[in-house]
Amino acid sequence: MAEDAGTGAVAADFTAEQEPFDLFARWLAEATETEINDPNGMALATVDADGLPNLRMVLLKGFDGAGFVFYTNLGSAKGRELIASRKAALLFHWKSRRRQVRVRGLVEDVTPEEADAYYDTRPRGSRIGAWASKQSRPLESRFALEKAVAEFTARHAIGRIPRPEWWSGFRVLPLAIEFWQDGAFRLHDRVLFTRPAPDGDWTRARLYP
Repeated sequence: MAEDAGTGAVAADFTAEQEPFDLFARWLAEATETEINDPNGMALATVDADGLPNLRMVLLKGFDGAGFVFYTNLGSAKGRELIASRKAALLFHWKSRRRQVRVRGLVEDVTPEEADAYYDTRPRGSRIGAWASKQSRPLESRFALEKAVAEFTARHAIGRIPRPEWWSGFRVLPLAIEFWQDGAFRLHDRVLFTRPAPDGDWTRARLYP
């Protein structure tokens, strides 16, 4: 048994868990209680055509037994790299809980219906921003961006704002999920779940710190 860093209470041994998504759901729910900002924030790692890594923070917008979902402009650096490689890594770090979760896996597109459904839940300004921003590409000035926002605001002044065809989502289908909990004297607790394919069975292994 170990002490929960967020509450000081004695926590169950998570390394004995048999299913990673159930454990992730519990850890995310606990992080939501203690993280100051964006408990669903995650680092997304991709590689470019030369194999050089890229890393940035994005927001998890959904997960289930299939994988972890987020949304972006498909023409952005991450969009282009994910479409080319179809592989990604994720990292969740919850400082308040002294925990992290690492994910590595394959990438698939969400369905148009999923993308539409999520897009319609976004604030109106964010939906306008999806039209106005040519994400990751050179911007001549802040004024040029504000002008584009004004133009699309006027164009979509009334009614539903449709989802741009270049804005959609990806699902990371994990082949490996590692859970890490800080321990005294750097004697951390770690458990790694792996499977050979997205539809395969999980194998669990406890790791040295």
